[in-house]
Amino acid sequence: MYSPSNASEDQPRTRTARACDSCYKRKIKCDAALPQCNWCSHHNIPCKFDRVVQRKRKNVNEEGRPKVSRLSERISRIEQLLAENLMADQISVSEDSPQPYEANTTATNSPSNTHPPDPSAVRVHFAGKELGAISLLTGTPFLFPEGQEWIKARTGQHSAIDRLSPARAPWDKERGQTFNAVLMNMNMNPNTCNPYELPDWRTVQVYFQAYKSSKVMQRIFPIIDLDLFEETLNKAYSQSTSTLKYGQASARVCVIAFLTFVSRLPDVKTIVNTATASFPVDHDLLATKAQFFMPQVLQESASLDAAQAVTILTLFELSSGNMRATNYYAAIAARLIFMLGGNLFIGHATATDARGQKNHAQLRNLFWICYTIDKDLALRTGQPPTITDENCELTLPPGYLDRAFLDVDDEEAPWYGPVFPFDLRLSIIKSRAYRELYSVSCLQKSDAELLKSIRELDDALEEWRLSVPPKWRPTMSFSSETSDPNMGMNTVMLRLNYHLCMTIIHQASGRCKAWMQGQSGMMDGVSSSVALSVEASRSSLCYLEAAEHVVVDGVFWTLIFYPMSALLTIFCNILQNPLDPHSREDLGRLNVATVMIERIFSRKLPETELVHFKMVADFIMELKRLAECAIDKAWAEQRAASH
Repeated sequence: MYSPSNASEDQPRTRTARACDSCYKRKIKCDAALPQCNWCSHHNIPCKFDRVVQRKRKNVNEEGRPKVSRLSERISRIEQLLAENLMADQISVSEDSPQPYEANTTATNSPSNTHPPDPSAVRVHFAGKELGAISLLTGTPFLFPEGQEWIKARTGQHSAIDRLSPARAPWDKERGQTFNAVLMNMNMNPNTCNPYELPDWRTVQVYFQAYKSSKVMQRIFPIIDLDLFEETLNKAYSQSTSTLKYGQASARVCVIAFLTFVSRLPDVKTIVNTATASFPVDHDLLATKAQFFMPQVLQESASLDAAQAVTILTLFELSSGNMRATNYYAAIAARLIFMLGGNLFIGHATATDARGQKNHAQLRNLFWICYTIDKDLALRTGQPPTITDENCELTLPPGYLDRAFLDVDDEEAPWYGPVFPFDLRLSIIKSRAYRELYSVSCLQKSDAELLKSIRELDDALEEWRLSVPPKWRPTMSFSSETSDPNMGMNTVMLRLNYHLCMTIIHQASGRCKAWMQGQSGMMDGVSSSVALSVEASRSSLCYLEAAEHVVVDGVFWTLIFYPMSALLTIFCNILQNPLDPHSREDLGRLNVATVMIERIFSRKLPETELVHFKMVADFIMELKRLAECAIDKAWAEQRAASH
């Protein structure tokens, strides 16, 4: 029987190690490719397998079966450390031994020490600092006293709250003023501005034909079925605007929503402007009109038209930066799709005819669009997701994996089916990450349980990455020296979402109580996990800068969340480790971020959006100022201590 006492008697194994020396040292997964693995190849360093690896026998039970897997063994060792050093998570800090502020802000699992969670958000930590009931991914540490006190302690400065728009996150815009202006115009001009009047028939037809001509937009945004939408058009325009029959409101708002959204799509606009005369569309007016129809829609029976309409409005509000409206529409869309059985793979549709199958196939398209939006919203807003995986069949669309990484920009390619805005498997991982790391129930997890979830999610993400064809596969890290010959908007979204998943998974390790207790056995693993989240954030900024020439116009509100959340992670890391050798480099990243974001996003930005862009620019400049103060303060204190 094997026992720990004879482990030293094992002889070194002669076969090659599973991971190269560099990956082993960094505790990252190695693909062991020859002559260089993925990590070493992209960092242009030698890939060696020189270390001596001891042969270890499997730990078996009395029946001879393996007792634990490699993952379970790692977790068992962590739990042993916790039992020995943290006394099973029940260590109490003596009242007569005051802790410094940084060490005393981490919540424990003890009910007396746990802050009650905000009903609409979860309390977040970065490297042991509880920054308030708002996530680094969904807001800023400036909005709550805890975060402001930490920033002041690290920088010696007060944050400029008035410049940072404390009422909301920098990627959130309010359209309330626009709505009020449109509403006032309708009240003043009732004869010329009927809220229930449909758009011009010819304009709708022009954009409908342009959407039909754009296979790219149909693949990414399968918001309608082309044949069924013809019926919707006929139903909507079959009656005069002065009358509204039961069931017609859904058709009308579906038409309005369709025109509102597709007229913003770059490919569709190009087709319209090239083939016909100008057909201007007032997006704010149409979006406001859609809101007038919503009370009637909610009184009608659930229908495909209603589900399409609200899903399209969700996409429109999301792409416009209106997170509050997006939240409301997304919840309604999800409920409609559930009523119609779109959350099920076969659904409640019993019709075996072609029309019934086509109807349910479109419902599944809407379901996947809403699912991906729902998981993104949970991370952007801190609100819990509306769609729970337990109530859904997450079977991927037929043939999805075969077409997911075809060249979606090839208009000449045959129609293979939709690929959606994000990789559906990444959205499933996001859902797991929120549920297992950021939900209210998981806040009671012990360090061992939390680290186990992080490791399992990291393995799932790496499994997804390795499943991506090499041509499209994102590297674990991206720097200015790295190249990507296949850059395009699809790879931009793929990379940014991959690095975002890395960030949200490993950032959760900042909640571990090992930060407060300073246990070296735990701190190594936790510090490595936090470092991975910071490196993923650096990679997001580097890739976005390298890919600026392929970023299309008009995607400011679609993409701004990714660099802003990356900047916040890097900023907090500078404040946590101001003397780290990388802090000056990261400060430089903050310094050039404004220029980079202006260069990428301000192209053809509408005048009405410039005020929002200025708020983002001011926000980044304040991050840079505070980060520089933190570095200067830390160096000054170190010099003073050495004298």
